[in-house]
Amino acid sequence: MTDEQTRPYGPPQQTYQAAGARIVAGRYALLGELGRGGMGIVWRAQDQVIGRQVAIKELKFPNAPEDASVLTERMLREVRSAGRLNDPAVVTVYDVVTENAATYIVMELVEAPTLADLVRERGPLPAQQVALVGERVLSALRAAHAAGIVHRDVKPANIMVAPDGRVKLTDFGIAHAADDPRLTTSGMIVGSPAFMAPERVEGRDAMPESDLWSLGTTLFFAAEGIVAFERSTTAATLHAIMTEAPYLTRVQGPLAAAILGLLVTKPEARMSYDQVRSLLSAAQGGQAQPTPPSGGTAMMHPGQPMTRLAPAPAKRNLRPLWLSLAAVAVIGALVGGIFLGRWMAAPEGNSQAQPTLTYGINGQLKIDLSGDCYNVPLADNVTMNSETSGNCAKNHLVEIYAKGELLGVESASDKEAAVAAYPGAEVVNRIAEAICSATFNSGVVPQQQRSGLQWRAVVPTEAEWNRPLSEENNDYSREYLCVLAKTDGGQLTSQITTKVK
Repeated sequence: MTDEQTRPYGPPQQTYQAAGARIVAGRYALLGELGRGGMGIVWRAQDQVIGRQVAIKELKFPNAPEDASVLTERMLREVRSAGRLNDPAVVTVYDVVTENAATYIVMELVEAPTLADLVRERGPLPAQQVALVGERVLSALRAAHAAGIVHRDVKPANIMVAPDGRVKLTDFGIAHAADDPRLTTSGMIVGSPAFMAPERVEGRDAMPESDLWSLGTTLFFAAEGIVAFERSTTAATLHAIMTEAPYLTRVQGPLAAAILGLLVTKPEARMSYDQVRSLLSAAQGGQAQPTPPSGGTAMMHPGQPMTRLAPAPAKRNLRPLWLSLAAVAVIGALVGGIFLGRWMAAPEGNSQAQPTLTYGINGQLKIDLSGDCYNVPLADNVTMNSETSGNCAKNHLVEIYAKGELLGVESASDKEAAVAAYPGAEVVNRIAEAICSATFNSGVVPQQQRSGLQWRAVVPTEAEWNRPLSEENNDYSREYLCVLAKTDGGQLTSQITTKVK
């Protein structure tokens, strides 16, 4: 949106010069078409009363029955409610009018490419830009949900990204009316199936969690350049949404955690607003402060996380390679009750979590990993090295079930790699604990064996993080480990973890 679009345009007789243009509601002159879709046309228009240019969406229901007026009225109620939203990332609705059997929604004119346009032209976007877009759309959704409004059609084509970084989410309220079965023939799907949440595929009503799933799919598209679940047919797409796991190949760390935390199949287990916002802020290099609940919908209590994980792309010096899958296949839920990296109480669904430990300079553990299984308990001053390692097929006390890089930091073998500043103990521990939680509750640890196990995250100290990378310490200085053991402290008689194909 440019300055020209936001300033007044002067007296009507000086600004409107399009002879023969259509006039809507005796006020809005349609100057030209901006785009069209299945439900109507978007026009550039001139408000002749206050002299500003606006966007007008002309809506029509070509398949509507005689009682379409009832549906139109419902849409008007939805859009008027959306018009009361006050968030910088929401396209402002100025007016709603009906005329000649058509509905016109008068909106703020934002001349900027959509997120779909940007990715189509440039390919996958940088992780920091994806995180910024996600954080601003999340803010718009939180405001809407607090007001009792569910968007129902969050997708890249409905998100506008201006060159100055401003982000706008549009089309609030429209998708709800479009969803009404009376508007279409039996079995027809209105909207964007590839961005539809699993519960909607099952036929359940849209809910705030459904919008968050769609945001996750949208951010996946922005980060990867492809639509996660889109297949050659609608049926195949819906089947993929219900049964397949997304594979992130270009991002890891907090952004991957946020995206995959939103793409949890069960709506009650998806991340909350604050959890996602904190990770998106970390992905931009900052730390978000928790936002107090703003009323309205009470969102998401963590539950069983995502149960399907995807293998990470190959990375140097991560042994064995499959154990690094959690670096990109992250979280079903960031669990509340984490303060400065310590579980203050056993969180719901994570009673098997143990306090996070640190390693490295001034840390609680010393590590020089030579395998995945060790014959030492996890406790202060314990050393995990070749002398304490064990055979995973035989008796051992602890087992590493996932590890990977925090914040996507490269190893020292990449001499030009930028080193991320230490983001603080809270962020480091929150990311690691979330990854370990999700991976423990996934196919990596067989469900039938979890009941007798406990897990904990192991993270670097600040001093270890800031130690200059070298050939000696490049494997571990900025990595997390996820380690499991028997609840009673007994021996594990065989390898617990399994590879995920």
